[in-house]
Amino acid sequence: MQYVCTDLHGFSLEKFETMLERISFCDSDFLWVLGDVIDRGNDGVKILKWLMARKNAQLILGNHEDMLLNCDFLFDEATAESIADLNPIKLNTYLTWMSNSGRPTLEALSATRYKEIRYLLKYISDCPLYKELNVNGKKYVLTHSGLGNFKKEKQLYEYTNNELLWNRPTQDTEYYDDAMVIIGHTPTVYYGEEYKGRAFSTETWIDIDVGAGLGLNPMILRLDDLKEFYFDDNLQLV
Repeated sequence: MQYVCTDLHGFSLEKFETMLERISFCDSDFLWVLGDVIDRGNDGVKILKWLMARKNAQLILGNHEDMLLNCDFLFDEATAESIADLNPIKLNTYLTWMSNSGRPTLEALSATRYKEIRYLLKYISDCPLYKELNVNGKKYVLTHSGLGNFKKEKQLYEYTNNELLWNRPTQDTEYYDDAMVIIGHTPTVYYGEEYKGRAFSTETWIDIDVGAGLGLNPMILRLDDLKEFYFDDNLQLV
């Protein structure tokens, strides 16, 4: 079985593992995570380490992982005491990450051994920006934020990082006729209060960021039959 989730944003790893147990996720299944496992909450680095250790899970790059990569210099040249000495470009890059709730990730990495940080950053840098899948005869495109400046004739490799990491489709955005695009990045409540904690679906794309970064439980989508798994406060399936 092929499963997808997104935008965990430091969600409790222990709770996330419980959720996977609830859906009977096993070694023969595969989990795609559409980016943004870090920042906001406290367990983002733990989730990164968990993903690195699993052969049946893959992170697709999110804008928050990209901001971390852009701040790679923090772990080579700067300490908490020398931030003020960064040049203007690096300082702006650092402040952009911090303004997007990067502090918990920075603090977790600051308590991590240098060699392990380098492994984590290498893992993130090798993560793809998108993935094309064929599941039970249906085509899927998995990417973090959708497809900015979309054109049907445009190849996926032609999209820029910004178009794949920071895009926010509107309700009337349409993508492919023959493939369903699965995204995160935009909490579904932004499309209407009635979508709070629930997936937002159109004819050509599905947003599964149901608000873990806002304090809600994430959902998991099974691509084999498009079954949506939701969890209550006690992590029971609902």
